[in-house]
Amino acid sequence: MNPPVIPEYNKPDSPGIWMNFDNTVSLYHIVEESDDFNKAASDIFNLVKSSQDKYPDWPRVLYLDIAGHLDELGRFEDEMVELQQEFLIAALGKFLTALDMPLVSVVNPDAQDNAVPDSLAIQ
Repeated sequence: MNPPVIPEYNKPDSPGIWMNFDNTVSLYHIVEESDDFNKAASDIFNLVKSSQDKYPDWPRVLYLDIAGHLDELGRFEDEMVELQQEFLIAALGKFLTALDMPLVSVVNPDAQDNAVPDSLAIQ
């Protein structure tokens, strides 16, 4: 078994899908102040799906920024914590090699799963 890919962190200058010279793909998304959980989750899922379609099976690194969504103490609102912890790490994380988010940066300890579903169902 091959060891997991540890990509060079190279955050793009603007949102989108970016091919890197080390044969990894950087995905960069900014959750806007007007975005709710469902919009943010759908946008990020579509970015992952598009990157798999465009660059099949290439290691993917997600870079996430969040504009606003802070409470009166300067902490992320509950839905943005849930987006990062429960949705991105726990659910979508297996389709990524690494994630760089405001709360934490993590490398997937397992091989990236490239069987990205065709659609997202948020319950």
